[in-house]
Amino acid sequence: MIISQEEELALGKRTASDVLKKEKRDTTSENSKAVVRVGRNIAAVAGRDDFQWEFNTIQKDDTPNAFCLPGGKVFVYTGIFKYIKDDAELAAVMGHEIGHAIARHGAERVSTAMAAQTGAVVGMIALSGQDMSPATKAAMGAAFGVGVNVGVILPFSRIQEYEADRVGLILMAKAGYDPHAALNFWKAFAQQPGKKPPEFLSTHPASENRIQAINELIPEAMQYYKKPQ
Repeated sequence: MIISQEEELALGKRTASDVLKKEKRDTTSENSKAVVRVGRNIAAVAGRDDFQWEFNTIQKDDTPNAFCLPGGKVFVYTGIFKYIKDDAELAAVMGHEIGHAIARHGAERVSTAMAAQTGAVVGMIALSGQDMSPATKAAMGAAFGVGVNVGVILPFSRIQEYEADRVGLILMAKAGYDPHAALNFWKAFAQQPGKKPPEFLSTHPASENRIQAINELIPEAMQYYKKPQ
């Protein structure tokens, strides 16, 4: 871990600002209201009062994606709602992404990127007020899950993905959402059309591996679940 939590939060805030300048927000649909509603419920049990939580829905129907930047800056793309049927399944997605932020996976990825790319220069530019080059922005985006970077970072990222699954299941359970909904989402997501890349070329585990892992993690998460009255 090369960067401090303060630097990580500053970088998350800056990256969030860059995303919002580039993307179109959805602030009025039922989906956007669900993102705020579910996000607040998860934030309430996350134990990170130091985060300045934000829950953004991005209008991009062809992009089934979501990510959370350091400091609780959550982004959900409208394209992912094709695979989500209720708040519990949305909680599975958001809990997973928030799990990344709580586990400081962004800082781990940035540290790895810095070490791999004569890092001191990349890090100093990224964490200062200077403008970043397109290459540096791409590296920082990949570190926080905004993009995909094929290379040394990816095997480490799959470990992070499984860890975020575990944290996310516990978070959604604490927030009153049945962890079994995560299985429903990932099974639906696994059926998305188009040729999928092999697991070693993806920052995410192959769907069948993830579903199996989640199934094994659910008993632990259920210990935290209290069905809403």
